[in-house]
Amino acid sequence: MSGAHTVRLEPVGVEFEVENGETVLNAAFRQGIALPHGCKEGQCSACKCVLRDGEVDMLKYSTFALNDMEKETGHILLCRSIAYSDMEVELLNYDEEVLSKSIAVKTFKGRIANVEKLTHDIRGIQIELNSPIKFWAGQYVDITVTTQKGETITRSFSMANTPDEAQKLSFIIKKYPEGKFSGELDSGGIRAGAEVTVVGPYGTCFRREDRKGPIVLVGAGSGMSPVWSILNDHLASGEKRPVYFFYGARTQDDLFYLDRIAELAERYPELSFIPVLSHVNGDASWQGERGFVHERVDAKLKELAIDGQGDVYACGPPPMIDALQPVLFMNGFEVERIFFDRFTTTSSGAGTPGH
Repeated sequence: MSGAHTVRLEPVGVEFEVENGETVLNAAFRQGIALPHGCKEGQCSACKCVLRDGEVDMLKYSTFALNDMEKETGHILLCRSIAYSDMEVELLNYDEEVLSKSIAVKTFKGRIANVEKLTHDIRGIQIELNSPIKFWAGQYVDITVTTQKGETITRSFSMANTPDEAQKLSFIIKKYPEGKFSGELDSGGIRAGAEVTVVGPYGTCFRREDRKGPIVLVGAGSGMSPVWSILNDHLASGEKRPVYFFYGARTQDDLFYLDRIAELAERYPELSFIPVLSHVNGDASWQGERGFVHERVDAKLKELAIDGQGDVYACGPPPMIDALQPVLFMNGFEVERIFFDRFTTTSSGAGTPGH
């Protein structure tokens, strides 16, 4: 069967076309309809919904994301669904604000302008695009680059810069033992001057505007990237809200941007920066917080007695996110005030793979 089919989304009443052989999620992205999503690879269940009418075929997916019983009752994963007829879908998780702030996913050409060593295992890279990209602070893109040896690698990375810098993007990337992209950066396989293809923007963990209560930012490792974008975009917006910025690391050698953060805290007295180190038992020179970042967030929230009033943006590895979720719920935060970006080192889990 060839040609396009119509997809209708309920209860929001949105319709769009999906081309033959295209996944429903990619068709929505292409047309600027931001549906709930995570890994985009059938691993995480963020795009799960109910097929009310029509026929689809699903590409390979994980039964963790969609079990057999759910499939029997008409549940599908939009990132794996190929339409074979017009279809009607009931969204299970959707956010009116996400849908209203949709940006069409587009493909951009560019080049790596600079690679910078921030710590022993964290790198900063800048990419200059041939044309500007529109995105919200906290979103990410897929970057494709060919190494010196001719291997093509695609990874997802969150922008560290604010949306007003639309043609020169910055990224904070953590080096993992098995990480191909970060490994090639260090070995010289990916270097300044390399041509890249950038596709995006993606992600629903972006800064919400005109909200009440404090902002709680929590990052670890390269989770600094979207948090840095959200922080600077918020401060530039002129909104006056208390900001509590937590950053979890192992030792003092894992901290970076300290001068920049100190400068911001001086200019914006509503900003409190709280670095938390987990491996400094023998380090008497460290005067700051010790332990795991979720523990310090819990202690601070209890001290402030915020009781869920405010917004939380948390970006980092799955163990940090998993530990933080019950802390936030116990401190009274509703799901609609919590925004997560769970970084995964491969495409094996929910979130933004490749960080």
